[in-house]
Amino acid sequence: MDPRLPQTLSNLHINESTPATMASTSGELAETQRITPEVLKSKLIEKLEATHVEIDDKDGCGQMIEAIIVSPQFTKKTTLARHRLVNAALKEEIAAIHAWSPKCHTPEEWEKKKPQA
Repeated sequence: MDPRLPQTLSNLHINESTPATMASTSGELAETQRITPEVLKSKLIEKLEATHVEIDDKDGCGQMIEAIIVSPQFTKKTTLARHRLVNAALKEEIAAIHAWSPKCHTPEEWEKKKPQA
């Protein structure tokens, strides 16, 4: 058994009164803040300078989420590097999501790919 385990568990905070929340010891995400599409979208816009973000909560409870993210920061990056940028920006939120599926595009790629109105 890892000798750090008791120390890690003693620092864990669980909010049992609100089941759809995430507990955090780092303070970056408030303990009772729900992970909503709006929270994810605003964080992606802020951290990745995203110009377009679509968040689709597939199951309606924030556990199965698909996202389309358009950012100039993805230019000249592989799919893996793009996903790593997104995962770093949403590290705490993704930890509380069961299924996370991002699709990352540059603005140029999105102009060619986006659905026509």
